[in-house]
Amino acid sequence: MTLRVLVADDQDIVRTGLRMILDAHDGIEVVAEVADGRSAVAEALRLRPDVCLLDIRMPGLDGIEATRLLAGPGVAEPIAVVVITTFDLDEYVHGALRAGARGFLLKDAGPALLVDAIRAAADGDAMISPSVTARLLSTFAGRDAASAGREPVEALTAREEEVLAAVARGSTNTEIAGELHVSLSTVKTHVASTMAKLAVRNRVELAIWAYETGRAG
Repeated sequence: MTLRVLVADDQDIVRTGLRMILDAHDGIEVVAEVADGRSAVAEALRLRPDVCLLDIRMPGLDGIEATRLLAGPGVAEPIAVVVITTFDLDEYVHGALRAGARGFLLKDAGPALLVDAIRAAADGDAMISPSVTARLLSTFAGRDAASAGREPVEALTAREEEVLAAVARGSTNTEIAGELHVSLSTVKTHVASTMAKLAVRNRVELAIWAYETGRAG
């Protein structure tokens, strides 16, 4: 199946480069390029791409707000969003992930990681630049109890805790299956049950919860 991708960035040369990278890979097609956030939202709702690749800083409507409109809380039919930016700032990272993004990449991450993030987002996984993941860990692991995420009403099983820790490290379902020596379907079942217990919408929120409760060490 060909993954349909929308690219939004206010710089022509960046959009051209992203299209060249993505179009060079079998199974990925860039169906639209836009230069601002409002156009990104409008075109995404019209075309319903599999993944939207959004820059953070865009005129009219920034990438975080565009993400919230496409994938945030209350969106009935969310579209997968990967945020890509040159700005490695904590408020951008946390804002994008809270808004519903399934991935956060820096523009120097490289073509391979970009393609992996697109495919992971389309498959319901999440991918975050390794440097960003490390900083999120250091930022949230030391938070005090008052600011940490709440414990679930129904306790996580030992296997769910293992899967949660792997998700927080940025591992995909396939990588977790190999690490724990279980089937891919078993991993998906554990991820789904953990999300239900924690009342979160996606894997990124799982990771954030793990950071906030000190489970991502």
